[in-house]
Amino acid sequence: MRDAVIVGAVRTPVGRRNGGLTGVHPVDLSAHALRALAERLALDPAEVDDVVWGCVSQVGDQSWNVARGAVLAAGWPESVPGTTLDRQCGSSQQAIHFAAAAVIAGQSDLVVAGGVESMSRVPMGSSIGEGNAFGDQVRARYRDHEGFAADDPVPFSQGVGAEMMAARWGFDRGHLDEYALASHQKAAAAQDAGLFDAEIAPVATADGGKVAVDEGVRRDTSLAALGELKTPFRADGVVTAGSASQISDGAAALAVTTSEWAAAHGLRPLARIHTAVVAADDPVVMLTAPIPATAKVLRRAGLGIEEIGVYEVNEAFAPVPLAWLTETEADPARLNPRGGAIALGHPLGGSGARIMTTMLHHMRDNGIRYGLQTMCEGGGMANATIVESL
Repeated sequence: MRDAVIVGAVRTPVGRRNGGLTGVHPVDLSAHALRALAERLALDPAEVDDVVWGCVSQVGDQSWNVARGAVLAAGWPESVPGTTLDRQCGSSQQAIHFAAAAVIAGQSDLVVAGGVESMSRVPMGSSIGEGNAFGDQVRARYRDHEGFAADDPVPFSQGVGAEMMAARWGFDRGHLDEYALASHQKAAAAQDAGLFDAEIAPVATADGGKVAVDEGVRRDTSLAALGELKTPFRADGVVTAGSASQISDGAAALAVTTSEWAAAHGLRPLARIHTAVVAADDPVVMLTAPIPATAKVLRRAGLGIEEIGVYEVNEAFAPVPLAWLTETEADPARLNPRGGAIALGHPLGGSGARIMTTMLHHMRDNGIRYGLQTMCEGGGMANATIVESL
């Protein structure tokens, strides 16, 4: 039976909103990741059967199929196709799932999966139009939802969902600020130790500069500084910009193939895609689905949470990984060991691939056999993936 292995993973640095990557078109940012991946693997792009690319706000600079544009901008052959998908924040994690399914089924031998989001150039929510049918359905069906106020901006304010999670699990402001501070501290320590260097392909900018590190890490933050931030989602709330993921720009790309193809081309796999699932949960709170997704992927994998050496749970808001830890009883020391989206940033359509890239490098560096990645997604969904080192 065919398998699916990842033979390469690379990402751009993650730029702050209106930071160093603002002037780079998302197609060019994507193309940079594609070129870097091919160069590091000494890969002939002509052998790529497809490019599957995540992107959430597919309007403006991110319209007209970013994946195909990136293939051409990278200078890859015209024979290489590309498609762009949207599963909200999990878009590029879903791209990895689709790539794995294609190679296991024998439809493809080599697929590049990844994603991009330039939130500086295409602001979050740009693709949401008037009269959205999904929003109407949520309002009609869940108006009496516990913790949902009639004037809450549902379903497109995940911040309100984060407040509802904090209330449900009993997290106060101190819990969230402490978690946020730890994310920055872990990310800063990883930067200082050069742990991100192998996964990042620095990006040259039009002004002759270069972005080589993740820009969002705040080394000077403190509990006191975090404590001064306002709670924008509810006046009496606990969630702030400091305990939420950063609005960011970035891209990442992974090469997915079979063990046989990799061996025939002299490539050593980083890991095998062991099990991949998608799940859904409450569409009002919207952020809880990583919990059932984790239970589902562990059940299908036949593994216990204690057998997983590292967990990457996207830090959309601090209550998400904190509630996940509570429900799974996972080891907190194994969670997001190099920091998460609160410190590193969350370029929506590229985050799944960014997180997988970071997790794979952490597993390689520390001799870890199993890693688990999951992330909440708009509409109350989540992907979960278990990879096994080879």
